[in-house]
Amino acid sequence: MSLQVLPLAITMMIGPGILADIILVTAPRPVRLCLAFVVGVAIAVSVGVLIASTLATLLDNTVSLGDASSSRSIGKIIQYLIVGLLILRSIQAYARRKTSEPPSWMGALQNADRKLAFRTGLLLIFLMPSDIAIMGTVGVNLVHNDAGLPSALPFVAATVLVAALPLLFYLLFHRRAQRVMPKVRDWMNANSWLVNIVVYVVFIVIIL
Repeated sequence: MSLQVLPLAITMMIGPGILADIILVTAPRPVRLCLAFVVGVAIAVSVGVLIASTLATLLDNTVSLGDASSSRSIGKIIQYLIVGLLILRSIQAYARRKTSEPPSWMGALQNADRKLAFRTGLLLIFLMPSDIAIMGTVGVNLVHNDAGLPSALPFVAATVLVAALPLLFYLLFHRRAQRVMPKVRDWMNANSWLVNIVVYVVFIVIIL
């Protein structure tokens, strides 16, 4: 893939994704819950990229996406439209910063079981506009550069790795993680609007 794999993967998980993961780390039985969450993320990203690539292929067969090196190609225009949508989302996040609150479902994660943790990892990827935009961009990029699905494996692997970072931190630095993770959770809860803007800006920079 010509896109930066690691920044894309980080952008996928920053925001509600990593916050949900951190909440699970601070819940009872964190290892089981985080593993279930990571499996959900892995499945969702793999399926999402497959769907995005399939749709991009169908579009390319109908209306050619054009030369990947051309800024006026259909493929590039689609990516620029995604940038426009993310700029709009950034403006909305900033405008609503004083009234923004974490989703109510995040509170339930403190008492989650493995099924809820798995569903959260699965659904977060499919329901987050920024994640959908990233997977769509990856799919378009694959078709635009005549690359097969195996070319997306580094992106999928990197996303799963980022999703597993809170769990890895917990396993490696158990006592420190117990002290630090609640503080990180509370900060992200209080500044969720800022985190979302950072996600959108990073993704916009990657595309442009």
